[in-house]
Amino acid sequence: MHLTSVSPLMSLVFGILILINPKLLSLLVAIYLIVTGLIGLGVVRLG
Repeated sequence: MHLTSVSPLMSLVFGILILINPKLLSLLVAIYLIVTGLIGLGVVRLG
């Protein structure tokens, strides 16, 4: 998997979770930014 295939999936899942529980917004945004940053830097490799 590449970053381009993970990003839309993460966005969709996080969007649904935010609709269910808006209090999760800041936590999910932070997780998303950290994960995409690590993947972009090559620290985390998917597949």
